[in-house]
Parts: sequence; C-alpha cells; structure tokens
Amino acid sequence: MDNVLIYDTTLRDGAQTEGISFSVKEKIKIAQMLDHLGVHYIEGGWPGANQKETEFFQKIKDYPLKKAKIVAFGSTRRAKHKVENDPSFLEILKAETQVVCIFGKSWDLHVHEALNISEDENLKLIQNSVAYLKSKGKEVIYDAEHFFDGYKANPEYALKTIVTAQNAGADTIVLCDTNGGLIPCNLEEPIKEALKIIKVSLGIHSHNDSAMAVANSIMAVQLGCRHVQGTINGYGERCGNADLCAVIPNLKLKMGIDCISDEQLKGLTEVSRFIAEMANLIPQPHKPYVGSSAFAHKAGVHVSGVQKNPKTYEHIQPELVGNERKILISELAGQSSILEKAKELKVDLAKDTPQMKKILAKVKEKEHEGYQFEAADASFELLIKKALGEYKPVFKLKKFEVIVENRNGELFSDAIIKIEINGQEKYIVAEGDGPVNALDTALRKALEDSYPILKKVHLTDYKVRVLDAKEGTAAKVRVLIESTDGKDSWGTVGVSENIIDASWQALVDSVEYIIGPIGHI
Repeated sequence: MDNVLIYDTTLRDGAQTEGISFSVKEKIKIAQMLDHLGVHYIEGGWPGANQKETEFFQKIKDYPLKKAKIVAFGSTRRAKHKVENDPSFLEILKAETQVVCIFGKSWDLHVHEALNISEDENLKLIQNSVAYLKSKGKEVIYDAEHFFDGYKANPEYALKTIVTAQNAGADTIVLCDTNGGLIPCNLEEPIKEALKIIKVSLGIHSHNDSAMAVANSIMAVQLGCRHVQGTINGYGERCGNADLCAVIPNLKLKMGIDCISDEQLKGLTEVSRFIAEMANLIPQPHKPYVGSSAFAHKAGVHVSGVQKNPKTYEHIQPELVGNERKILISELAGQSSILEKAKELKVDLAKDTPQMKKILAKVKEKEHEGYQFEAADASFELLIKKALGEYKPVFKLKKFEVIVENRNGELFSDAIIKIEINGQEKYIVAEGDGPVNALDTALRKALEDSYPILKKVHLTDYKVRVLDAKEGTAAKVRVLIESTDGKDSWGTVGVSENIIDASWQALVDSVEYIIGPIGHI
C-alpha cells in the first residue's frame, strides 16, 4: 500500500479543547516534538485569529524543522469580499508558509443557512480561494467541511464542491466528518464516489462524537485515502478528533504502512505525554498504545502468561511505541506477579519459597486493609524488604503533632515532629500551606542535614480516596503520593481512618525509599 501522509492539527483543533490554551513558546516546543515524531504537516493555527496565532507563525521561522511542513489554516473567502482583499487571506499570506489549508462548505444546509448564499455562489468561493492561493505558489490542502453530512443530504452537490476545488488546483482534498456522527459502515459509498472523480490525493478528517474517529480514519485509508488528519491524544473541541497516537501505530503496525519510521514510532509515548504536560492535562492511563496502563497486567494468570510469552496478553511489544510493560501488585496477584515485579526491582526471589509465601500473604493482608500498590511501587519495594528482613528504618518517630488554626478567617498550619536519627533526637517545627505540607516540610528539615538529596525531592501529586463512604467521616482513606527528584518518580501509599496519619505513612515511605537502605542514592 502507498505511503500515507500524517497531518497534525493539535495546535489548532487540539487547542480548541475545553481547558487547553497553549502559549507561543509551548506551541513551538510542540511543533518541534511533532517534527521529531515524523509527521508530515503541522497545522499551526489560523493566522490573524488572535495575536498569539500571528506571533507563532512569525517565530516558528527561527526554528527550522527537519521534515514537517508548517501549515496556515483559514476558510474560503467571504462572499462580500474579493479574494485579494479578504482580510483572512491577507493574514494567511503574511504567515509565509509553504502550505495552506482552507475549508469550504460541502453541505447545502450550511450554504443556505450559515452562509445565506446560493449553491453556485459557494462554488465560486471555493474556486476563487483555491486558485488565488495557487497563484501565490502555495501547496493547497482543501478541507471539505461536513462532506459526509453533505453527501447524505445532497450527494451531487457535495461531490461538485470537491471537484471545484480540484479543478482550481488543490493539491489534496480532505473529506471532513465535522460533526463526528459518522460510523465506519457509512464511509464506503461517499469515499468510493469521491475517488471516481478526484485524481489528486484524498484525505480524511474525523471528529470523535460517535467514538469512531480512529476507526473512520483507518477505514478511510483502507478505502484509498492517503492523507490523515488528527491530533495527539485525540484533543479537540467537544469529544475531540481522531487520535494520532492510535492512528499512527494502527497504520504502521497493523496495516504495514510506513507513515513514520520505526525509530520515530518509539517516540510516540514520549510525545503523547509531553503534549499532555504542555496542555496541563493528566495523561489518560488507559489510552491504547501510549497510556501508562496500556501494557499493565494485574491478574496472576495474565502475568504468568506474559512471562512465558508476551504475545499471550499483549497485541504488540510495548517498546515499539516507546511504552513499557507494568506488572501490578494487588489482591489478585499470584507468585508470578510478585516474581516479575521483584525482577523489575532487582530483588532476588524464587517461587514456592517461605519468603515468597510471606510476601504474597503480606500483600493480600495489606490490600484487604485498603492499601493499593499499583501506583505505589516504592511502598511495595519497602514491603518486600521488610518481609525479607532487609529493611532498617532510617529514623524512628517519637511523635508528631499538627495544629490548624483559624485566625480571623485565615487558616494556618504548623507541624511539630520529634524523631530519632543516628542516635540523636531532633525536634522540628514547621509551617505549611496545609497540615500535610507542614508535616512534609518538618520531616525534610529534620533529615536534610544528614541526607542532602532531599533538597531535590518534591511532591508532584497527592490523591485522597475515601474507601467506604458509608462510614462517613469515620471512613478509612487511602493517600497516594507521587514524588520526584527531578530525574526519577516514585509512588507511595498510606491508609488510615485519619487522613493525617495516612499522609504521614505515604510521606515516610517516600523519604525512606530515596534515602533508605535500598540503594536509590
């Protein structure tokens, strides 16, 4: 099968996601990452829509890309303007991109009710706009907006709009499912009819309102489209766009289409998580291919099978997309799960030994109490060391006290801890933005002189889960903490009827993990 070109619209369609707003610097960093991934086109935005969009097109010129072409986006000319005087076109030309993508109406409903013009006049808009951009030496991609809805309502007219764009010189015609209501079984007829009359490259642009955007994109390629538009992580307004983090590996690994290289594919997970970070959104763990749980195994039978042959429970090797296998430890764990996890942690264990049985019993006991180790590898490693008698606490807690005061409507938190370290007692008082922050600060102050590495450590995530809401304020809570030293990250867990105590347990595990006798310093 011929190669397929990947067109990324994260910086425009993706930025329309509720809650996402990329700065110019972030957009440039994302463009560089996308170029490194190997996409062919990067839609930078709509020049002139706001100052940020205009500035991006000015500044991206200072960052030469290795492969990708930056694309300026816009619409066909407005009915009341000549194309050479249309403000939108003037801004597109100022962007000075080699490639321009414009959209026009394919659905007669929009022609009559949105534009309030005749069908023939709409065809003139398309013809004038594409021809003008071609006269300026641009590569023109024409997005046929609402094509599939338009084909359903009036197939003759929908097809006429794309032929008009082709005759005006468009290099690529993209069929858009703008409302996202299409399902794969309804793709075949309109695409086959389009292929009968379109001799330039045909593309697909799918939205995800029916949860079918990826499936529609793959089906479109199977039918003959050679240009696929989408966004990283499926970002986009409403329900999002076709997720390139699924489209790309499906094309390459399932259909044998070398849309990007093997080496570039290995960067897919990194790109997904980087752009999630830029968007200030938590990466979705269950995303296919790139999610942190995409290759996570919890049940003992699954773990045992994966140990013998990963194909038993994995559809691809996680390394192909830059991801990794995770063995989760839970009440479902068998010896295979613990053995595999121990191997990850470089702990020497064997099956059917007293030590193994002791660890397995301890895991099940702790999980029965409400502990959860799937996101708390550091706490699990400490549990193993304790069960094997290889763990010696770095310090001994004598007492801690937390005081929260309301002073004239303002809250103040103080923590007092008394610990014994290296045979000496330390008594520390610290303030914090809350009781947990105050405890964390006090513990660090007590230990930093002996363990300077703690100056680099900080919390990156703090989650509280009520385990039995029926118990009300007396319910047990589980606290999960993620910490980092700027290089590595680790998770710890604590459980108690008292949220401060549960937080303290997780904080202590975090500190013990990095400075204790486990070899992480």
